[in-house]
Amino acid sequence: MTNNTYGYVRVSTHEQNEARQLIAMRDFGVAEENIIIEKQSGKDFQRELYLGLVQRLRPGDVLVVKSIDRLGRNYTEILEQWGAITKGREAAIVVLDMPLLDTRQGRDLMGTLIADIVLQLLSYVAQTERENLRQRQAEGIAAARERGVRFGRERLPLPPEFQPLAELWREGSISSRAAASELGISYQTFLRRVKEAAL
Repeated sequence: MTNNTYGYVRVSTHEQNEARQLIAMRDFGVAEENIIIEKQSGKDFQRELYLGLVQRLRPGDVLVVKSIDRLGRNYTEILEQWGAITKGREAAIVVLDMPLLDTRQGRDLMGTLIADIVLQLLSYVAQTERENLRQRQAEGIAAARERGVRFGRERLPLPPEFQPLAELWREGSISSRAAASELGISYQTFLRRVKEAAL
């Protein structure tokens, strides 16, 4: 039985162009019928065409991608998928933009080891960058709040009828839902604004 080489091409939106990836696949020698094109975000691996392609992989087959981010953006999941393909399905992966990430047969133990180390390193760098980004965002938000910047939608001013309805609600003469309905807001918003007005 002959081994197959598949190309996986992914763009995040229908507006993005997959031409460069397709050229790279053809240059590598992937047959046109074996190139799978998916237009979906890489935030996770719940992608129909990708999952179908992995199911088709047999021992000795090769999966080609132009760059590691075409597989996905979450490096923890990339590591899992890498293992599932190379060890679980015994297929190889070739990342065209990074020749060190090539697990085809005929590569010696050193080559496989280097591919694993490079992938782990990429995973670490991506994870660290995500954590740094979150920290920078949190610091930026905290600094902006200190300067008095408010986040979220701008509050609508309370209508003149709010105070009388709030008094009626406090007396138990009207329910929060009825008061909110009069004001054209949700009862949760009514209760929150009553609480804030009392502070």
